[in-house]
Amino acid sequence: MVPDQERIRLGWPELGEAELAEVAEVLESGMLTMGPKVGEFEAELARACEVEHALAVSSGTAALHLAVLALGLQPGDEVLVPAYTFPATASVCAIAGLRPVLVDVDPETMNIDPAKIEVGPRTKAVLAVHLFGRPAPLEDLPSELLVLEDAAGALGARYRGRACGGLGLLGCLSFHPRKIVTTGEGGAVTTNDAAIAEAIAAGRNHGWVSLVPPDLPAPGLNYRISDILCAVGLPQVRKLDELLAARTRIAEGYTERLQHLPVLLPRADEADVHGWQAYVLQVDDRARLLAELRAQGIEAQIGTYALHQLAAFRSQGDFPGAARVFERALALPFHTRLTESDLDRVAAALDKLVTNH
Repeated sequence: MVPDQERIRLGWPELGEAELAEVAEVLESGMLTMGPKVGEFEAELARACEVEHALAVSSGTAALHLAVLALGLQPGDEVLVPAYTFPATASVCAIAGLRPVLVDVDPETMNIDPAKIEVGPRTKAVLAVHLFGRPAPLEDLPSELLVLEDAAGALGARYRGRACGGLGLLGCLSFHPRKIVTTGEGGAVTTNDAAIAEAIAAGRNHGWVSLVPPDLPAPGLNYRISDILCAVGLPQVRKLDELLAARTRIAEGYTERLQHLPVLLPRADEADVHGWQAYVLQVDDRARLLAELRAQGIEAQIGTYALHQLAAFRSQGDFPGAARVFERALALPFHTRLTESDLDRVAAALDKLVTNH
């Protein structure tokens, strides 16, 4: 058993005195939910994603659900979803009465493969994921489809000069603790469409358009987020460029140490900026390496999930790209508290495990 003080943690949120001060301000104000900090946080997110509107909600999944509902699609309409992603991307479509149609991924980029897309008569939209912060090939998607971005891990990333989260009709962000900006739990929907922004704002607050006089034209949900959580995220999104630069340095440190190994290292296309939500490489015999790294106190993890291998989405056939990536993707410890000696230790462990295979 490796002592806790010698463990290299998978993630560590960027929290400190600035977050404490913002939270204290909320507690002193007595305005705990949907108050001024929510609006401040939303304004910073809109600036970061280069959009007119950002609406903060209770989770990244809530953001995806509201975004899908805002499309106004009919029950049974199809939304294309990459076959390798976190299940929420597909689940929200099914819960909304739509049909998530899986599309295989490029086994190198791990993002949706436009060459594998088939558009049928009921195909209305594509939910493109910028997986682990690597921008997806949005310009290669069918132009007749509505494009939604699952930018849960891509705040700060850029696709051909433009901010991820502001490229589609709607973008969806997550602020889980492993994200570059965290509120503990939380998410946001971004858009340049004022009518959609109004629909999201109503949908997250039970459907209310007005409380005085009461105006509830359609049912809604309680996907509100508290001022306390937005206060936690505010200092981070204000220094997003600084945080991304720090994570980029960690990623470059890994790449420098691992480039000699027979593994596929993560990167963005030349014209893009990676968001570095995680550092996920691909390697043969991933299951063995994962177990060995954990035994050494290095908190590695799988990448994410091949949806067609889960019971909820198993009926759609075989997706060899997603299956291959699921078997090979390995997420290394990745956060700004990692030291040079931490990187050396992870790299040395991988070197030994890979070369001795």
